[in-house]
Amino acid sequence: MFKDNPRRALILAVIAAVVIEIALLGGIFSYFNNDRPAMAAESTSTTQPLINSSPIGTNVVANVVEQTSKSVVKIETTEQVQSQRSDPFFNDPFFRQFFGNQGPMYSQPNIQKGMGSGFIISDDGYILTNEHVIDGATDIKVYLSDSENPLSAKVIGSDSELDLAVLKIDAGKKLPYISLGDSDAARVGEWVIAIGNPYGLDHTVTTGVISAKSRPVQVEDRQYKNLLQTDASINPGNSGGPLLNLAGQVIGINTAVNAQAQGIGFAIPSSTVKSVLDTLIQKGKISRPYMGVYIQTLTADLASQLNLNSKQGAIIAGIVPDSPADKAGLKQGDIVLEINKQKVTDAANITDLIQKSKVGSKVTLLIESNGSQRYVTVTLVEK
Repeated sequence: MFKDNPRRALILAVIAAVVIEIALLGGIFSYFNNDRPAMAAESTSTTQPLINSSPIGTNVVANVVEQTSKSVVKIETTEQVQSQRSDPFFNDPFFRQFFGNQGPMYSQPNIQKGMGSGFIISDDGYILTNEHVIDGATDIKVYLSDSENPLSAKVIGSDSELDLAVLKIDAGKKLPYISLGDSDAARVGEWVIAIGNPYGLDHTVTTGVISAKSRPVQVEDRQYKNLLQTDASINPGNSGGPLLNLAGQVIGINTAVNAQAQGIGFAIPSSTVKSVLDTLIQKGKISRPYMGVYIQTLTADLASQLNLNSKQGAIIAGIVPDSPADKAGLKQGDIVLEINKQKVTDAANITDLIQKSKVGSKVTLLIESNGSQRYVTVTLVEK
């Protein structure tokens, strides 16, 4: 009997170890399976999200798109340009080997196609788009969302400086349209929706936020001012389409994209559009006051180089012959210190002050020339 005790003890020890191991493993599996009601309840009560995980309501964007997309149109343009080409005979390699590229050139008409977007702003067929979309076009076609047959469009008014154009179509029925909102009230960080026809892909919808306001942007030969910046995708073909707020109102006209960076697009604010829309429709153009000078900001370095007394203002770099400035006696090298008693700080300041004046009005400039000052009155004309 005593001989069996060690063996029995060993067996009992093994059984006990197995039981303990199973218990431990069960506890481990329970831990990793979160089978701990007390801890789960504690975790639930202490890790509440700080904000709603969904930045926009589930159906807000879809509702806006459904409400507005029928008012967005595709614009196709045709432009006839003259291109210089050589006679096919002189393109012969044998001829060029002996005579080089000396063949006569002749002009040949060439058809160029363009594409953009726009949106309807009245039920009788007025459409807003960018001026650069229709610039130079000899034929403009508009495609409505519910038809594959294009309608001919007529340019009612346009302005290259603001890059705005108003078109008119006759659809023979009342059309759905979008209202212009208040871009001044829009805040940086607010969600926006862009609808357009990038690369010919009709009614493409993208979303983003207003990244910044009042951006100056240079695009080729166009100088834009006070644009809205957005990270909503804007691609070629989007130009002229609407940038919408979540109320379904247009707060901008998509106009440009930064080709060197993703997520940077620009739109003309609706406040700018509102300020000139009636004029474009009624007169077909925007009249601007014109003085006829080329100006440059006067910096401290420039003033030192020219040995000038004034260190701030704008210097007249050139005068347009027979312009109001020329007739008033302004000269190249004159320093503009004030306009109508308002101090001039730089060249842009002069432009802003002149643009706020009316065609036909008189402006009084304080000029410094050859160390002395004088007042000069200029009558502004229409540009």
